[in-house]
Amino acid sequence: MSNFKKTTVDMSASRTELHDLLDLTGSEVSINNLPAGAKVPFVHIHKKNEEVYGVLAGKGFMNIDGEDIALNAGDWLRVDPSAKRQLRAAEDSAITVLCIQAQAGSLADYSLTDGVIV
Repeated sequence: MSNFKKTTVDMSASRTELHDLLDLTGSEVSINNLPAGAKVPFVHIHKKNEEVYGVLAGKGFMNIDGEDIALNAGDWLRVDPSAKRQLRAAEDSAITVLCIQAQAGSLADYSLTDGVIV
């Protein structure tokens, strides 16, 4: 039995969730592609999970509680669970976004305090 799992995803798919593909137990990760002018078809919040969005390519906007936040390749954005959010691509550009969800306040340790050199 190995202590890792690897997968390959179709980077042109509109949405790929990695939870089941990688047997994730502490977070949800998705890759989202929106063509120019398209938007996620709903506004949403979360009960417990904060989200971190990383813009891998393109540009667009995240509407958070009624405010448009401009997004460009290389930008990273953290959103509180209770914030109303909706992602959209710019009219002249597609956008590819990595979204990471984890329960807000659940991080007990991170690399500097959880990592052990062996």
